[in-house]
Order: sequence, then structure tokens, then C-alpha cells
Amino acid sequence: MSNFLPNELVKRLSEDKAFDTEAFIEVHEKSDRITSIRLNSRKKVVASFPRMNDIPWCDKGYYLTDRPIFTLDPLYHGGSYYVQEASSMFIAHILKELGLVNRSVKALDLCAAPGGKSTLINSYLGEDSLVVCNEVIKSRANILMDTMARWGTANVVVTNNDPSAFGRLPGYFDLLVVDAPCSGSGMFRKDSDAIDEWSLANVKLCSDRQKRILAESLSSLVSKGYLIYSTCSYSAEENEELLDWVCSTYDFESVRIDIDPVWGIEETLSAKSNAFGYRFYPHKLGGEGFFVGVLKKRMEQESFTRKKSKPEKSNVPLKEIEKWIDDSSSFSSFIHADNIHIFPKLYEEDLKWLQNVLYIKNAGTSIGKWTGRELIPSHELALSLYIKDTLPFQEVDLETARQFLRKEVLDRESFNEAENGWCLVRYEGINLGWVKLLPNRVNNYYPKEARIVNL
Repeated sequence: MSNFLPNELVKRLSEDKAFDTEAFIEVHEKSDRITSIRLNSRKKVVASFPRMNDIPWCDKGYYLTDRPIFTLDPLYHGGSYYVQEASSMFIAHILKELGLVNRSVKALDLCAAPGGKSTLINSYLGEDSLVVCNEVIKSRANILMDTMARWGTANVVVTNNDPSAFGRLPGYFDLLVVDAPCSGSGMFRKDSDAIDEWSLANVKLCSDRQKRILAESLSSLVSKGYLIYSTCSYSAEENEELLDWVCSTYDFESVRIDIDPVWGIEETLSAKSNAFGYRFYPHKLGGEGFFVGVLKKRMEQESFTRKKSKPEKSNVPLKEIEKWIDDSSSFSSFIHADNIHIFPKLYEEDLKWLQNVLYIKNAGTSIGKWTGRELIPSHELALSLYIKDTLPFQEVDLETARQFLRKEVLDRESFNEAENGWCLVRYEGINLGWVKLLPNRVNNYYPKEARIVNL
């Protein structure tokens, strides 16, 4: 047995005669950190550090040769990529296998913070999709909102609700992703504190919580909709047994996902329903511990009454929006707390339905504060995919970019190519935010709460 891994966990895993206990213990004793990123293919992507290998199950994912200080990389703050654990990126392969890539899908990421899976889903589904990202903990919901703003898309609604709230939207979503809170044994290599907190009692507590989360949200799936359920746990009570529980209690069927044997992913079958699950072990592949299964809803699901509301006359000046946004005709607009938001016109009615039953933190993209005479552009606008490429900008070097991200005083001579007024700060083709240029100084408008410390 291991000297530091929970003996009960190792004992349970070792009950499978094919399980390589020695290799499992050894990889945890080495505690080598594997770093991986996933690129934002809808933004200009620049390789600012050495990439080692492609992640085989995600065509936008890469392993890195070492772990840089991402905080000091302007491209990270500009949403050029997301730092994500490689095993979690298997969701991309699942979406391809289900035929959902580049399709118009209404998706709910129920336990979404900090936003890795939400940005992945958003990247692979069609641009005409709607992605609702939810987080029940308020502070983590703020982190989720920042992550989605960096990704730059407007087809996103960030919510801060208990899972039970989504039971008021029966038959609405085509895809439900539940990366459930769990006992965390799959993250022992990255978080040694999780080892001390692990116990069989906590596994049982997490299993009960996972059942509650699913019980209160599964009705939001349309008939024949897909549930992608995942954890970072090795315990069957939180994985295969949960799939059995959903299949028997709510009339779901398992969906088998084709995998390449060379990937090292282990396919499992649950004891009662023969539901397919996929286990990721760090001694067999380049990634941390992870479990995922896919279920399809068989039962007929009644939907809520989708009454159409009367169109509201917008008090947003269209000409002002056209100054800042490309293809403005594709978006509806509204003012919330003096901030102008744009949202896909395709889902304008849907947003009203969501507002009736959910607490919404952010919808679409806030493009700026309207003073009644002019727009003060927002940080979200600077990071948006839809910002006009004809707006004034200044390409800056690495040191100036870092000074901007620290919200330091900037030298006017660093912006000598731009005229006075609003100006985008751009690094290697990626927008980082706004400055306002005056004859003798530069006003730095990088958000105070997002500024980086001087490492």
C-alpha cells in the first residue's frame, strides 16, 4: 500500500485484477505536473511558449514542455487560450461523437466555474448555439463571468442559481453537462490537501449531493437530449453507480463513445445498467484522474409554455452600436444598469424566458456604459469577437503590455502611432483592453479588480 494515498481507496481500486496498483502509486509519488492548454480558435492564436504534443482527444489542446507563469502572459488575459487539465478536454471528443459540433444547440453547463468546460462547449458547438453557464457559489460565479468575457462570445448567459431553479425550464436544453462536485481523488497529484480530506464518508456525502443535483435538473433536458456527467473521482459510488441510478430512476440509456485504444482511456460498464463510463488514470495517459459517461433521455418530456411576449422598443441608439460592433444587425440590444448589452437576436425571446426563472449575472456582451451622449467602452467589448477591427489600436511590446495589465502609468510615447481618444491596447494581435489617449498622458482603463500583481 501507499504511504500517503488513502489505503481504502487503493484497496478498492486493486479489487480489479487488471488494475496496475504499483504504477498508480508510483505516478502519485513522482507527482509530476502536466500542463496543458486549449486554444481559442476564434481568436488569433500565437504560440508564445513551447508546445510539446497535441492532446489526442482534443484538436485544440496541447501539452506544454513546462509550466510558465500564465499570469504574466498577456495572451492569457486576452483570451487567446485557456489553461485546462487534459483529461477534461475529452468533452470535445464526446461532442464530436454525438454529432453536436457546429450544430445549433441549447446547452447548460450546470456546475460551470471556473469556466473551462463552458469555454470548450462554446468553442465546439455552432456559433448559433446558446450556452447557459451556471454556478451556485456567488464568488465562483464572478470568476466564471470573467472567464466567459475573455473568451469573447455573445451567445452566453451566466447564471448564479441552485440546480433546482432549472426544473422550471422543463424540456428546454438539448445538452446538459454536469461536472459534479466530488470527493476529488482524481486530483491528488495536483492538490495534496485533497488527500487529507478524502474519506468514505465524504464519498457517500458527495454521491448523495450528486443525486440531488441531477434529480433537480434532469427535467430541463428535452426528450432525446444528452447528459454528459463527469467527476474527478475514482469512486464507483460517484461514477458508475450514479449512471445506474439515473438510468433506472429517470429512463435514460447509455451512449457508447468510440475511443482509440492507444489513448489509454479505460472503458467501464456499470453493474446494473451496463452503462458505459470512461476512466482516466494518470499512470496510463497524460492527464489527471477523471470519469465521464454519456446518457440519452428516452422518456417524453413535457415542456413549459413558451408564450411570446410583445417586442419591447429598445432605447439603445443603434448608430452608436454600429460604431463599435461588426454585423450589429445580428444582435438585439438592451440597457441594464446604464450598460448596453448585445445578445444574439436569434435568442432574444429565450432570454426573456430565462429571466423569468433564473438569476442572471450576465447575458451576452456588455459593450459599454451609455451616458446619454456617448458610450464609454467596456472591457468586455475590448475582448469581444465582434468588435470592429477598424477601431484605433496600438500594438505594444511585452513590457508595455504587462504595465497595462498591472494598471500602471503608461508612457504616451508608447502610443505615438495613435491619435487622442479611445484606443485598444493590442499585443501580438490580441486586444487586452482600453486606454484613453490625451495630449500629455495615457489614462489606463484596465479593470482595477483584474489587474495583476508585480511578480
